[in-house]
Amino acid sequence: MKNISFETTKTLFEIGAINFNLAKPYKLASGILSPVYIDCRKIISFPSSRKKIIDFFQQILMAKFKREEFHNIAGGETAGIPYATLLAERLKLPLCYIRKKPKGYGINAQIEGEIKKNQNVLLVEDLATDGGSKLNFVNAIRASGAKCNNIFVIFYYDIFDEAEKLFNKNDLNLYHLATWKDILGYARSEKILDKNTLKNIENFLDNPSVWSTNRNGI
Repeated sequence: MKNISFETTKTLFEIGAINFNLAKPYKLASGILSPVYIDCRKIISFPSSRKKIIDFFQQILMAKFKREEFHNIAGGETAGIPYATLLAERLKLPLCYIRKKPKGYGINAQIEGEIKKNQNVLLVEDLATDGGSKLNFVNAIRASGAKCNNIFVIFYYDIFDEAEKLFNKNDLNLYHLATWKDILGYARSEKILDKNTLKNIENFLDNPSVWSTNRNGI
């Protein structure tokens, strides 16, 4: 896992997926302001990088799930869909994607594609912050009569205490390739960021709510 985390972090830096801006913080999906933003969507534009990510997902599957069989790969709207597609193709498994909410017309579907009752479904997403959107997708899968207890993401913020509580409470296992700890470690070793930027990022990661509130965020 250490090698996977290092190579994932290196890849994110190389393709410009890691963004820093102290003057104009980014707003996360939760509404919290952040001096950093990870854009995992950029990976799809780099063939060697996206292959590497799917290779890593497959390695984790082989290492962690020797006794568990998956019947379907689900991608979360929208950023998770490309990675779910690539992984499903690699594993020769059925694919579907989950909308954030029913589309509101036609058959009003929230799940596109087919999930059968009692199937074991793996949810694939680009990243996880506080876990809220992941639970929304999982609940839609479970409502169909299928099982979903495992989530794969490329990047996990790993700074929100409520995320771990949410995953545990809902019997969810989150597997990730890299976290902010990996990003900061790499940035220090490669001397990518100046001391002031590093300090501000560390302050944010230590207490994101306070950092955000002090800058008129939530």
